[in-house]
Amino acid sequence: MIQKMATEELDRFGEKIIEGFKLSDDDLRALLSLEFEEELEKLYYVARKVRNYYFGNRVFLNCFIYFSTYCKNQCSFCYYNCKNEINRYRLTGEEVKEMCKALKGAGFHMIDLTMGEDPYYYDDPDRFVELVRTVKEELGLPIMISPGVMDDSTLLKAREEGANFFALYQETYDRELYGKLRVGQSFEGRFNARRFAKEQGYCIEDGILTGVGNDIESTLISLKGMKANNPDMVRVMTFLPQEGTPLEGFSDSSKLSELKIIAILRLMFPECLIPASLDLEGIDGMVHRLNAGANIVTSILPDSRLEGVANYDRGMEERDRDVTSVVKRLKVMGMEPAPQAEFERVLGC
Repeated sequence: MIQKMATEELDRFGEKIIEGFKLSDDDLRALLSLEFEEELEKLYYVARKVRNYYFGNRVFLNCFIYFSTYCKNQCSFCYYNCKNEINRYRLTGEEVKEMCKALKGAGFHMIDLTMGEDPYYYDDPDRFVELVRTVKEELGLPIMISPGVMDDSTLLKAREEGANFFALYQETYDRELYGKLRVGQSFEGRFNARRFAKEQGYCIEDGILTGVGNDIESTLISLKGMKANNPDMVRVMTFLPQEGTPLEGFSDSSKLSELKIIAILRLMFPECLIPASLDLEGIDGMVHRLNAGANIVTSILPDSRLEGVANYDRGMEERDRDVTSVVKRLKVMGMEPAPQAEFERVLGC
């Protein structure tokens, strides 16, 4: 497919995607099978061409506030699962409010309020809704909520208080693998929560893990599963073994790299937001992900003491996860933060 294409042919392939060409299952298998760097660079080239058509050199910035690391779930891949004996925190409403005051004018396009499925909030969901209200009142920015599978009533209340985006990752649409990753959790429950949120006017984000034993066919199932959601943001993240978890010693030798899948996602979802996360490799990793077709930088921390989803830099004295460092590197790349009005247009929901 892409392996033998010259530059002119790669340009035409990108134009076909922009014009509405849909990749077949066999096309996706061929792209997922790419291994050699020269082939992958061609894939990234096309992904950037498609991304640049819709977004130019402009990037969006997402501030990540992990306000509670308590969780009732036993996800085998997650550092914060309830069985892991780790130090946890839960920010108070006043602490979140003070953090928001410090963020005014920082240049973020959206605030991501994230927690584990903390029983403190699940027992009294209005506590969560109150946090959404506080952030909206303080900053007036779009808000992404990542609270896990919350009930419909709470999602409606959060929407009324200003939440715009609902992030809920399936991790995989391979049901056998799902059962090993999200232990004891309903596959349909997660899917239906996203569908309900979409129906109520939320933008939605879905995401998958790679490097957890998924092969090409399993990954193909997940890509098609995400497509069925009609998502507004799509994510792939590399599994990072976490100390104290059931998968602490797991290693994966597959060639299904995060960068490759980011590029494929760009071809499948030309106009969607696709994250370049700082969680795994910091700002250097952000550069690679943007060069593969991503267009929103996520896991920018407002306070270096807060957690990310996965933290390669946990315990390090210097953590380059701040917005100033991100913007500085973007400029070196010839990229820049988009105007807020452009993000509002992209949001459109």
